[in-house]
Amino acid sequence: MAGRIRGAGAPKRQRSGRATALLAASATFSLFLIAAIVAAWSVFYAPGPAARDGGDTTIVTLPSGAGVNAIAANLKAAGVIRSTDMFKAAATLTGADRKLRAGEYEVPSRASLRSVLVLLVEGRVVRHYVTLPEGWSSAQAVDILMRQPLLTGDIPDTPEEGSLWPDTYEIARGDTRASVIARMTSAQADNLARLWAARSPRTVVKSPEEAVILASIVEKETAVASERPRVAAVFSNRLRIGMRLESDPTIVYGITQGRPLGRGIRRSELDRRTDWNTYQIDGLPPTPIANPGGEALAAVLNPPPSDELFFVADGSGGHAFARTYDEHLANVARWREIERRKAGLPPGAPPPAVPGTVPGVPNAHPPEAAVPPGVVVPPGAQVIRVPQQAPAQ
Repeated sequence: MAGRIRGAGAPKRQRSGRATALLAASATFSLFLIAAIVAAWSVFYAPGPAARDGGDTTIVTLPSGAGVNAIAANLKAAGVIRSTDMFKAAATLTGADRKLRAGEYEVPSRASLRSVLVLLVEGRVVRHYVTLPEGWSSAQAVDILMRQPLLTGDIPDTPEEGSLWPDTYEIARGDTRASVIARMTSAQADNLARLWAARSPRTVVKSPEEAVILASIVEKETAVASERPRVAAVFSNRLRIGMRLESDPTIVYGITQGRPLGRGIRRSELDRRTDWNTYQIDGLPPTPIANPGGEALAAVLNPPPSDELFFVADGSGGHAFARTYDEHLANVARWREIERRKAGLPPGAPPPAVPGTVPGVPNAHPPEAAVPPGVVVPPGAQVIRVPQQAPAQ
């Protein structure tokens, strides 16, 4: 009996030993698991690699359509993560692998794996912009894009003058310069069509092309936005009565084809006939002299009621406007006196000028007929009729 009792206790001891072993193994596994979790957690939040160039950030570009494997490889190659496997595991466990966004990223030096994932999931891409200012020529637009190192490719031909829309455009690293030109051209066509559809019966231009030409002259004549409608009205009035525009920027364009002149206009240049010199030609020049913006175009297409024919600089950055030639001469005299004071010359002294240039060129000669009511002009002034058709080239 006692022997049977001893024999019955052996399996219990064996089961107890196995249970103890299992508990020990489970505890050991748990410890390893906890250690692994702690290690992974510390890697996830620990500082990452420092930027290789010693700077504060590293630029990484992730192409559109790239999967988590390619993204991990790009990040590792750029030196912003230490392990592609750890990145892929973290992305999978957090669900970020389905939310990673393409683009150019600026990753801070020593950013943690978590920070890198947050950056890519939230799409905090680096955004680049390029601006074509209002009134800049197409040649200058090409210069702007050629100086932008993020862009690629060449621009084989300078776009037609006036065909680009001045604005700020977002660009991405690797975009072609030709593609940016295409966007500028498309924006110009869309905006011109919209503005042309809203034109006023008071406009003197007969086509969208004429609108761009006249708006480009308005744009170059004043840097004061509030003056554009008034300048547009002056030029509209001159065209309406057959008076030459006599705009100084048209002289410059005939010389430089859209580049800055960098000096005063010479008397020989004022007297020289070019296709654009509106002191020498009737009506509008054959092409725009710049790329006008929306406000200049709107001013030309919707000029305010006005009988003003003249304007000249007033010394404040703007212009003094006049209805009559006598008023204009008085404004010119005041401007020349301002020039004298700025140069420290006594009253009545000749205004300062670079040798060979024309000081304070008045921007219009008065007509002698076909003038609005109340406009007084001196006798003997020349009248220029706007031709119905462009002269043969």
